[in-house]
Amino acid sequence: PNKYRTLRKLDLDLERQIPLGWSFAPLAWINRGAVIPVFNWLESYGMSYGIIILVLTIMLKIVLLPIAFRTYKSSAKMRVLKPEIDEIGKKFPKKEDSMKKQQATMALYKKAGVSPMAGCVPMLLQFPILIAMFRFFPASIELRQQGFLWADDLSSYDSIVDLGFNIPFYGDHVSLFTLLMTISTIIYTRINNQMMASSNQMPGMKTVMYIMPIMFLGFFNSYASGLSYYYLLANLITFGQMFIIRRMIDEDKLRAKIEAHKKKTPTKSKFQQRLEEAAKQRQQQKR
Repeated sequence: PNKYRTLRKLDLDLERQIPLGWSFAPLAWINRGAVIPVFNWLESYGMSYGIIILVLTIMLKIVLLPIAFRTYKSSAKMRVLKPEIDEIGKKFPKKEDSMKKQQATMALYKKAGVSPMAGCVPMLLQFPILIAMFRFFPASIELRQQGFLWADDLSSYDSIVDLGFNIPFYGDHVSLFTLLMTISTIIYTRINNQMMASSNQMPGMKTVMYIMPIMFLGFFNSYASGLSYYYLLANLITFGQMFIIRRMIDEDKLRAKIEAHKKKTPTKSKFQQRLEEAAKQRQQQKR
């Protein structure tokens, strides 16, 4: 059978036939060095696989908690600066003043000691784990014929309704885990949009962020229910983390800290000076 631990003991590299993302080293390392050992350890306690996935998700979320904290703190800083960013938008409403608007916004970030990319980097660091789990669950032979709740087989889709006809890109059945995962993702997207209060966000970006969960609904409907169950749990735990972190961060203290940083004498790095010079040259060329 395609069981990683069994094939690895043969010392013939046969475990590489299991699609764990071998072509991208970080994915294989995450699955081979972290996810599979923890999964096997939890399996040794004789728990049902649905509970194993729950405990595994909680453990991963605890590991990623510092990243989640930094992401939320960055969005809190952006909310504090939003009124000033809006004022810059009113000061430069014309399209031809977009460069001046961008320069003024970046100057505000610099003065306040806020990096607009600070919230993006932690989110990018989580992507390898998300993709690694996407590889792990469908490839786990341990989940074959293992049921949980309404799902008869966590390695296959959980059909609660057979439609009797095929819908393009969706299928001929309804997967409840996928449906719940999609709903939770839409709720998360809505909450995240409210948190990310950046006024210079592209108008169509919010629409794209809502389209993605709908695409997930079609894509994951015929995928392993264990994977959709994991993503659902991850979303629910994220909601709890957001609630706790929001109570931990005092935005009034954060605002006071930003105001104190504004009063400091700004120092420009050579890199920032080059960026400003390049921006000025582009502005002069347009005249």
